[in-house]
Amino acid sequence: MAKRERNKRAARKARQQERARVEAAQAAAAAGQPEKSRSIFKGKDKSSKPAAKTKAVAKADRKGIARVTGYFADVRSEMRQVTWPSGPELRNYSVAVIAMLIVFGVLIWAVDTGFVAALVQYTGLRG
Repeated sequence: MAKRERNKRAARKARQQERARVEAAQAAAAAGQPEKSRSIFKGKDKSSKPAAKTKAVAKADRKGIARVTGYFADVRSEMRQVTWPSGPELRNYSVAVIAMLIVFGVLIWAVDTGFVAALVQYTGLRG
């Protein structure tokens, strides 16, 4: 299992490095500079690494902003689909909620008073 996880991590890292290299090449092409080739003996070209990092950070920022704007666009879309109650319906719903609060408040008060009376009767304590 550990070997499989290491292989997945290595593959992800290789894809990330390839993406960074492609982004650096695109940035260089956009700036009009030819892409610097990698040396066979020394591995990666170190001069393109900072540019790729800043490009990746900028791209991540854009993704974050896109997520936030997408979220608010979705919220706006959902709010348009809501069926809002009319004024009289809202009044009726509000009265029903307040009435139920009063009923349950009285019910809880009665049960609490009953428990207190039972405990006073059982223990013989007067408070």
